[in-house]
Amino acid sequence: MSIALYYWPTPNGWKISIALEEMDLPYDVHFVNIGAGDQFKPDFLKIAPNNRMPAIVDPDGPDGKPISIFESGAILQYLARKTGRFYGKNERDRVAVDQWLMWQMGGVGPMAGQAHHFLKYAPSLEPPQDLPYAKDRYRNEVARLYGVLDRQLSGNRFVAGDFYSIADMAIWPWASLWEGQAQTLDDKPHLARWLEEVGARAAVQKGRVLAQDKRSDVQSDRDAQKVLFGKRG
Repeated sequence: MSIALYYWPTPNGWKISIALEEMDLPYDVHFVNIGAGDQFKPDFLKIAPNNRMPAIVDPDGPDGKPISIFESGAILQYLARKTGRFYGKNERDRVAVDQWLMWQMGGVGPMAGQAHHFLKYAPSLEPPQDLPYAKDRYRNEVARLYGVLDRQLSGNRFVAGDFYSIADMAIWPWASLWEGQAQTLDDKPHLARWLEEVGARAAVQKGRVLAQDKRSDVQSDRDAQKVLFGKRG
């Protein structure tokens, strides 16, 4: 039975499309066009009450009953437990995976997202919001985080150790966009090596390009800007 993937081609969406490809799980894609406001539709909110994608519905959940899951980190943990793959071999491995997964969810994702917003999108708003303090703050914090990651990878092939895991799947989609976050890899050779190795995996490439043609230019799409950056109750 196929898993229903509620998805749009963003770094958070790529986490799950990559994981499903890596785990050889059948899935059907249900597109959630976040620029058009699909994430606010009542049917989607029943699955993802925080009006964010990705989300999944697994018809073969615990005890054989369907289950819906939102939040990309929770989805990755669920899929890893379900398949027994990409979560290490023992509890020590799982702790290592979890801490780096939480690091991505609480650090790299939010900070890189804010860097993208203030460096790329805010200056293109009407009226323009070109805020040097915000740009410097988030660019510098992302640089700090990637420095942490580079040091971790200096002694480990992958993020959680010598094994590829859901932590790598979570971090790679965001870190692969380092240029848009105004970062450099010149002083981060271990991060550069890891980005190339993970990015060469067939499942990563397939998950990364899923519906790539649907990505719009938010910098020039005023309607999408209103949906993504406007106020909602």
